[in-house]
Amino acid sequence: MSVSPTDAVEPAGSATPDAPNRPNPPDPAAAPPGPRFAALRALLRSPSFVAGVLIVAWWIVCAIAGPWFAPHDPYASDPLHSLLPPGPGHWCGTDGIGRDICSRVIVGARDILTIAPLATLTGTLAGAALGLVTGYFAGFAGTLVARALDAVLALPLVIVALFVLAAVGGSTLAVVLVIGITFAPLVARTVRAAVLAERGLDYVAAARLRGAHAPYVMFAEILPNLWPPIVVEATVRLGYAIFAVATLSFLGFGIQPPSADWGLALSESYTLLAGGAWWTVAFDAAAIASLVVGVNFIADGVREALES
Repeated sequence: MSVSPTDAVEPAGSATPDAPNRPNPPDPAAAPPGPRFAALRALLRSPSFVAGVLIVAWWIVCAIAGPWFAPHDPYASDPLHSLLPPGPGHWCGTDGIGRDICSRVIVGARDILTIAPLATLTGTLAGAALGLVTGYFAGFAGTLVARALDAVLALPLVIVALFVLAAVGGSTLAVVLVIGITFAPLVARTVRAAVLAERGLDYVAAARLRGAHAPYVMFAEILPNLWPPIVVEATVRLGYAIFAVATLSFLGFGIQPPSADWGLALSESYTLLAGGAWWTVAFDAAAIASLVVGVNFIADGVREALES
């Protein structure tokens, strides 16, 4: 018995004129990740960034909760037990007046992790605003300001800071403002170069055609596209700020006694190296170096993630 074509059973899932094939809707999970997610994933996969975060996080914990878990009172002197080498009672030894160095290193993170980020924030905000203005108005006035910034950058940071602090005094606010203002030209130069590359693009021209004022174009249109270089510049400047704060304290123009600041501790104890008391400076110097290295690791990871 023959079977007519009209009686044949169509295979399951075959298309019919009443139910044509339609493409499946896109799967949101299969969509490529956005740039922010990709940058975050690149950061988490960066060994240097993770190592830097761990180092900086440790010192942040010390700055916040150091007085509660320090083994001894960091400000209590004990002349009878001065210059003790590292041992069970004092893990990092004692300084010239018997204070526990381990406790002072732990607590000393507070001052430097307060002043350095504030100075970096001050310099980044001032430099970003200055770079936006000089880059957007790239005429005679903008070029003149840019040349003035280059002249300021020719002066060493520490020398400028010493002159200013010698005139106004070494208060915490003065240190923050001096370092921040000194960093502002560095940030401004980077931001200005980025603005010069952005100001000729179509979206800036469209904003001008809409009648947008210059402040709106600079801060609402151009600035959101400059966050990557600004973030990288801020992280790099933070490492320099930590070193600058420690240097000024060492020279006597930064944080003042009786603070347990690392730079101040080096200034008070470096003469003891001649007598063989290496521990009075080794642990404070290692703390400064580790914090700067940790911040630089974070800066390298952020730069690689944003450039990838």
